[in-house]
Amino acid sequence: MPTHKSAEKRMRQNAKRRMRNKGVRSTLTTQTRKFREALENGDLEAATTQLRNVESTYDRAVSKGVIPQKRASRKVSRLAKRLSEAQSGE
Repeated sequence: MPTHKSAEKRMRQNAKRRMRNKGVRSTLTTQTRKFREALENGDLEAATTQLRNVESTYDRAVSKGVIPQKRASRKVSRLAKRLSEAQSGE
């Protein structure tokens, strides 16, 4: 346990932020999974819509400081590439 008052406050803040960030990360995982499921089912229209949702969610996570910009760009780029390959293979 912290002995200083400021350390106690930092502990409270860290716990609060950790829970908030965990929720955002969970949303990212869920959105990505929905995109992959739509792609695996061959529903390209739903996959395209879901990709926009995923991209928006990643952008929000970046603006909140949950994940780095480059990681978000890389993830979205890879998902877009998978969608593009599925559309060209149609």
